[in-house]
Amino acid sequence: MAARRGIEAPAVPDLSQLLAFCVASFVLVAVPGPAIVYLVTRALADGRRGGLASVLGIEAGTLLHVAAAAVGLSALVASEPGALLVLRWAGVAYLLWMALQAFRSRRVPDAGPESPAGTARRAFRQGLAVELLNPKTALFFVAFLPQFVDADRGSAATQILVLGGAFVVIAAICDTAWVLAASVARRRLQAKAGVLRSTTGVTYVALATVAAAL
Repeated sequence: MAARRGIEAPAVPDLSQLLAFCVASFVLVAVPGPAIVYLVTRALADGRRGGLASVLGIEAGTLLHVAAAAVGLSALVASEPGALLVLRWAGVAYLLWMALQAFRSRRVPDAGPESPAGTARRAFRQGLAVELLNPKTALFFVAFLPQFVDADRGSAATQILVLGGAFVVIAAICDTAWVLAASVARRRLQAKAGVLRSTTGVTYVALATVAAAL
């Protein structure tokens, strides 16, 4: 009846497709990976506030990747090996720079569970940069999201935005859970500030190594 009246179907994924996508997304984000390691490291070093600020930065970067995928920029980047190479090595360089900062830091974490507001702002910017400089995220959306887009349901860009938004919500919930757990563990490690600082630096070096090897 709606089709006879000229009313187009809403440009959103079918409910069954959306549910399947959410289940697949949960499985992907629940498994610990480099992003989880980064977030846990931030929570151990800076406490709950710093960890949650990092989550916001990571998810903001993911949203920008979703927007890029919706307008086709991610597909363009994925088709240019040179662009991916630049992104990869920029990300490696940034992680190594953060490792250097961690090793050089003399700051002892606060006794409380939260870091200062300035540290939280810095954690947000770092999380945003880490995610934006991650070419695997762009490739993920180019390869994964189109499988759940139905050309018969209208604008593919709108469907990608809906699916990407759902992915970000699921990722934010899982990432927040990891950060909260790590911030609780941090209280028990409060006296070992040097260990936390060294662990943070080593983690960034390891992430940079993984990024360079992929």
